[in-house]
Amino acid sequence: MSVAVEQRSKIHPHKFTLWVAIGSILMMFAGLTSAYIVKRSQANWALLEIPAIFWVSTVVILVSSGSIYLAQRAFKERDMYRYRSMLGITAILGVAFLILQIIGFASYGQQEIRLVGAGSNASYSFLLAIAALHGVHVLGGVIALIIIYIRARSSKNRNYSAVPIEVASTYWHFVDFLWLYLFVFFSMMK
Repeated sequence: MSVAVEQRSKIHPHKFTLWVAIGSILMMFAGLTSAYIVKRSQANWALLEIPAIFWVSTVVILVSSGSIYLAQRAFKERDMYRYRSMLGITAILGVAFLILQIIGFASYGQQEIRLVGAGSNASYSFLLAIAALHGVHVLGGVIALIIIYIRARSSKNRNYSAVPIEVASTYWHFVDFLWLYLFVFFSMMK
């Protein structure tokens, strides 16, 4: 086997690291949602209605999955203007998702439901902790998208490696899927 063929059959180290991280994140969220199910049998467990704005945030994150797909496709077609535009749109949609999540959780405060601290219920804190952890992962994805966007606009950096957008796209689709899982999970738990 030639060296070139052997090199093509190896996974890029960044992609391998991403898949290990995705596996770890999946295990963490599986553990948290399993703990939620187990703890739900406690006598003082309370259920919360999911705010309607979470439906909007779900649509926003699904649209962002489409925009990052279009960014990756534009990169492969070497349409750098569309690539940068779709990267920017995806990052903006990621920020919009986070803002909508914050508004959703703030609505509990308007209903005088305390999510943490005195007067709160463990079920409320569980919901907040799981959603906040997901939000941190989305924020990490937004930061990565911004860095890739800045590099794509740089006149000094003309690297045409597809690895950054492939890694970012895979991660972004993952956090989108993870939100769908969490949204369905909490909708079914009410």
